[in-house]
Amino acid sequence: MAADAEDNVSIPELSSLLQMDPLLKPYENDFKRRYGLFQKQLSLLEEAEGGFDQFTRSYWSFGAHRQPDNSLVFKEWAPAAEALFLTGDFNGWNKFSHPYEKKEYGKWELHIPPKEDHTPAVAHNSKLKQDYVVVHTKEGERLYRISPWATYVTKVNTSVVYDWVFWDPPQPYVHKHPRPRKPRSLRIYESHVGIASPEGKVASYSNFTHNVLPRIKDLGYNCIQLMAIMEHAYYASFGYQVTSFFAASSRYGTPDELKELIDVAHSMGIVVLLDVVHSHASKNSEDGLNKFDGSDSCFFHGGQRGNHPLWDSRLFNYSRWELSASHSENGISVFAMPGTSATVLYKFGEVCTRPRKNYVTLCATVICNNYFNNDELNCGFVQHKHQFSRSGSNIVQPKQQPKLRQQQGATERMCCLFEPGFNNWEVLRFLLSNLRWWMEEYRFDGFRFDGVTSMLYHHHGVGSGFSGDYSEYFGLHVDEESLVYLTLANHILHTLYEDCITIAEDVSGMPTLCRPVKEGGCGFDYRLAMAIPDKWIQILKEYKDEDWNIGNIVHTLINRRYGEKCIAYAESHDQALVGDKTLAFWLMDKEMYTNMSTLIPMNPIIDRGIQLHKMIRLLTHGLGGEGYLNFMEGVTAVGCAKCHGVTEVAGFAAAWKCNEFGHPEWLDFPRVGNNESYHYARRQFNLVDMDHLRYSQLYAFDRDMNRTEDKYGWLAAPPAYISTKHEGDKVIVFERANTIFIFNFHPTNSYSSYRVAVGPPGKPSEISFDCPLLHLNRNLLRRADNMPKISKQRMFALSLFLLSSLTQLCCRYKIKLDTDETIYGGHGRLDHNTEFFSEPVPFNDLPNSMQV
Repeated sequence: MAADAEDNVSIPELSSLLQMDPLLKPYENDFKRRYGLFQKQLSLLEEAEGGFDQFTRSYWSFGAHRQPDNSLVFKEWAPAAEALFLTGDFNGWNKFSHPYEKKEYGKWELHIPPKEDHTPAVAHNSKLKQDYVVVHTKEGERLYRISPWATYVTKVNTSVVYDWVFWDPPQPYVHKHPRPRKPRSLRIYESHVGIASPEGKVASYSNFTHNVLPRIKDLGYNCIQLMAIMEHAYYASFGYQVTSFFAASSRYGTPDELKELIDVAHSMGIVVLLDVVHSHASKNSEDGLNKFDGSDSCFFHGGQRGNHPLWDSRLFNYSRWELSASHSENGISVFAMPGTSATVLYKFGEVCTRPRKNYVTLCATVICNNYFNNDELNCGFVQHKHQFSRSGSNIVQPKQQPKLRQQQGATERMCCLFEPGFNNWEVLRFLLSNLRWWMEEYRFDGFRFDGVTSMLYHHHGVGSGFSGDYSEYFGLHVDEESLVYLTLANHILHTLYEDCITIAEDVSGMPTLCRPVKEGGCGFDYRLAMAIPDKWIQILKEYKDEDWNIGNIVHTLINRRYGEKCIAYAESHDQALVGDKTLAFWLMDKEMYTNMSTLIPMNPIIDRGIQLHKMIRLLTHGLGGEGYLNFMEGVTAVGCAKCHGVTEVAGFAAAWKCNEFGHPEWLDFPRVGNNESYHYARRQFNLVDMDHLRYSQLYAFDRDMNRTEDKYGWLAAPPAYISTKHEGDKVIVFERANTIFIFNFHPTNSYSSYRVAVGPPGKPSEISFDCPLLHLNRNLLRRADNMPKISKQRMFALSLFLLSSLTQLCCRYKIKLDTDETIYGGHGRLDHNTEFFSEPVPFNDLPNSMQV
């Protein structure tokens, strides 16, 4: 898009964004260009498809569908195929009896009439073994594929390839309960259905519905994020190598059983998010998207750009444009780099310049610099033979592969003709319809988008340490095709579903990722605060307790973009997937196996571990973001979940977060390396149900922490006011949502009559809120010889207070949550009948204070 075109783009509320962050002002044209591309996409959808509402319901026509007269219609998009046939048990595996008819723009259709008794030729849940699309390529190959739009695929134990099963129940599941409204405070319980059972097997949707949902409700979580739902051939990939995007994983049960799970969650007031993977896809071809029509591209970029350098998977082509023809006065043909103001100059044979209906005329700014090579673009835009034509086009193919004309720093004005890229258009149809499918068919309430960092940059974040400098987020290294796709997806979802929730898994800190589209943002509601778990593990690995840097801890917890909401969590997948220890194992190690009984005194290691485990989670909960996430498994997943057989599974960002009760086993999916054992791919809820084990104490604290937040709502409040971060005392004090938090992380010192600052002064009517104060306390602990970096005789008096105002007429406080309570594995050293009074004594830049 040329500079003058960018000037004509109007972003409705860009001024609000620039006022909030003036440092974005130099990149105003970047925002306008991105927004212009987004607007252009919307207008094209309106012109060509009647708008995004109809476009995103393409699952009504693609795939397999029974008509009112019981005839069947099959529709696919396979632009590189020479012929398509449908085969299966229904036609005796005749590979040629049911050919598809070729339509425009690479589409194929097949109509099968009903049988003589007027029943469908292919019945619901038919045992077809494999109901494959047979693809004949131009090279004469015969390929067996399943439909990308298949809604149910299964696999027999003796097979490694999934079968397409026609799912058309005569009485489909009907949802009984409405979607809950979007929670004001998001407390997420991230779950994996397959491991949600103490039994050594793949657990089911029904098991989760009847046995796990009640626990999640009791714990006070109001949101579930379901992982590994989109069908994936390799169980140990944790769902991040998706093969069938429209199919709910059959290893847990049927589609109707998943619908029931979500419906029951809604009846409990719990919203359900899907962990959606649109950043990449499995390389499987026979039961995946890869080479569906025999070509290297189809749904993906061709060549190197279509392969992730670490994940060994395919990368989608989100492009809006495919070059069809170009023209300039000096005979230089122009390829536009989609989403940027840069274009690439090529000389080759004649091309058609006759405008056609679907052409879009752009005035392009041509820029060549050292970012490009002679033979190909480093970012991979030109790495394979270009397809310049579509069905019925008169465009002439180039006589030879184009070569780049280097003109470093050269800038020219040219009028270029472009045409919507029909292959990429179909990719948008597929992905956007996929989001709509999960929202409509299963009634999910939103999505956590996996691998967003990989999508945002041509380097996919590999080898890039993001410093926060704004130049890292603008320029040719940004994949604006993907950025526009994410913006479009968020706009459509939030327009169609008012309470839809979208979360971005982004480690880069891309500005405006979580700002509204009308401001020029990408439109996500939240991003994951991915630096927090790394900080906690670093502290436990590298520092003695007395050397903890309180200021650095606080900085990590609050270091997020103002106005962009974050989901905080205390523990990351990295510790489990790359062989590291998790929080509970760093704190208690092997002692967890033998010393978690309440029938014996706590030894120093267990005592220290339990108290710090609670403190770390609560500090993260209170200070780290605008939402909180806990994972149902993996707190002690020590060096086990590498998922052998998949390249760089750590790169899949499988999330192993802080578990609510300190699960004592690691997580390891069945694989060849462990003799396909399910022993560590299970969830030992039975440990919580044993009152004589301390796991129930950690469970109780997690429950009451969430319930307390539900009452006072600090996650939905503005960022905290931090009044104390004392390095010597190791004390942190902050106020959020009229709630006062006080932490003492000192390894040896307890404090009495400790002065803390409280809220601003005002008339009695202005003190009509509850002022909670949380107290966390860690008792005297004796260091064991096998615990490194900590001196032996230590007193741990870690404190966090939560006080509640008792009256509107005075600032009188009472403890509301105390981790030193015996029910949480503490020592009960605080008198909860004690009342605390504020006084007009200035302290730490606040006019009032009190002693605790």
